[in-house]
Amino acid sequence: QVQLQESGPGLVKPSQTLSLTCTISGGSITINNYAWSWIRQPPGKGLEWMGVIDYDGSTYYSPSLKSRTSISRDTSKNQFSLQLSSVTPEDTAVYYCARVALLDYGLGYFDYWGQGTQVTVSS
Repeated sequence: QVQLQESGPGLVKPSQTLSLTCTISGGSITINNYAWSWIRQPPGKGLEWMGVIDYDGSTYYSPSLKSRTSISRDTSKNQFSLQLSSVTPEDTAVYYCARVALLDYGLGYFDYWGQGTQVTVSS
């Protein structure tokens, strides 16, 4: 059973960088045909996909967040991380990490999720 757990500060000041880590248990971050993603949900809004890191370390980002987002991994710790720079109150959201089961033709689906962590951007 794969489990994911988000961790990081719950409060970030405007203009600073938001940093979160997702720790994976029950599965390897380098296993073929899986990727690892960050998704967020602002209050009162729907889910927003932020980006993904593949089993080979390749990264892909949402075009709307690409200039501010970086996803990296630490294979020795079986973790992957999110950094979102220059945050504003509009970045306040519940942030989730999730595993993506990869299919053919660039498709995939989320099969495991973390419980989510609330991040508030406020001075």
